[in-house]
Amino acid sequence: MGHDKKLSEEAVGQEVGSSETTVGQGVELSEQPVGHGKYAVVEGGSIITPKGFSAGGVHCGLKKTERHDIGAIVCEVVATAAAVYTTSVFQAAPLKVTRESLVDGKLRAVVVNSGNANACTGQQGEADAYAMRAAMARQLGVAELDVAVASTGVIGELLKMDCVHAGIEALPPRLSQDEVGAEDFSQAILTTDLVKKEACVSVVVDGKEIIIAGAAKGSGMIHPNMATMLAFMTTDANIDQVALQQLMRQATDLTFNMITVDGDTSTNDMLITMASGLAGNQSLNSTHPDWAAFADAFTYVCQKLAMAIARDGEGATRLVEVVVHGAVSDNSARVIAKTVVGSSLVKSAVFGADANWGRIIAAVGRAGEPVNPEQVDIQLGPISVLEGSRPVVFDEEEALVYLKGDTVRIFVDLHGGQGQATAWGCDLTYDYVRINAAYRT
Repeated sequence: MGHDKKLSEEAVGQEVGSSETTVGQGVELSEQPVGHGKYAVVEGGSIITPKGFSAGGVHCGLKKTERHDIGAIVCEVVATAAAVYTTSVFQAAPLKVTRESLVDGKLRAVVVNSGNANACTGQQGEADAYAMRAAMARQLGVAELDVAVASTGVIGELLKMDCVHAGIEALPPRLSQDEVGAEDFSQAILTTDLVKKEACVSVVVDGKEIIIAGAAKGSGMIHPNMATMLAFMTTDANIDQVALQQLMRQATDLTFNMITVDGDTSTNDMLITMASGLAGNQSLNSTHPDWAAFADAFTYVCQKLAMAIARDGEGATRLVEVVVHGAVSDNSARVIAKTVVGSSLVKSAVFGADANWGRIIAAVGRAGEPVNPEQVDIQLGPISVLEGSRPVVFDEEEALVYLKGDTVRIFVDLHGGQGQATAWGCDLTYDYVRINAAYRT
């Protein structure tokens, strides 16, 4: 079942930071009919909905609770694969192993544990990550280089490898192509998350239905340029590996790199995509006539997962969306949007339902991007609070009611160009401190 790999000096997959992008700028968040370059949300879809994939998860003892803590996604054929990784200097052992597995852009499986990050664990940590890969490969009957490894949880503690091996041995019977497998996997990757994160869409390519799906975890230690998040995407599209890698980089810049919960970036962040090719379309690349539709659908899945992570921020009660228009460039708009959504003062004001627009304008001003201080407009949802950098009289009671809602949207218009961007985060609550004050206990 395995296949030979030609090792090169550079692993497939890239560390992702901000960069100008063109793919996915027109992504819409509403459901759309399949066909004519559109995509549609697949209700109840999951990572096993694309053809060729199974998944599962079990509890092996890495967590103190009975929650699942090890899982896997498996493709029945050799999948085209790509990945992006954290930009942190301190990269966990599983990232090194996964880079090696992805040297030729092919995978059959990914095995994931939660409860322990296997980060800053030295040579023993590396040996344990390789042992995870080898054990999963043996269970599946595939080559070791066909398996990627991911971990999330506490930094600086060695894995309980007896638990890991027991979990991996228990996984094969739990791998399923039905929803119980997807559910078990989604639960197995969570740490302080309160809810699972999933998204699934369909799009027509060459007259054939293509499915793109994803599952993710992330709740704290979340900040742009990847975060303490693991995300896994599956698709049955036939796609060129180089094109997939580039699309992942661009989509990540527009989505996962536009969320923040607390300003901290993790050691373990990783996004992996596997494409089975079983949909039977002609190979996709940027010259394919249906490329734009596929790219928008792919980016939509990334965006839904990113927003779910932001909404589930540790202790959060509200999703915060910051939309910036009129910047000198898209990149400038991204920097400003991320500065506003990441401001502790803005986040605290949202938690307190305080329409303190001064904190927003202060964040815009310190973002380090070109802004004319005489022409900035700010809205809290439908409520205008600043026009031409001058205060607007507004109904404080109306603002209070709006800010107590589930989602708070902040609109900033700089009137300085065509650049635009959207960033997502959450409010800062007492519970965030409580959760992180006792994370190891």
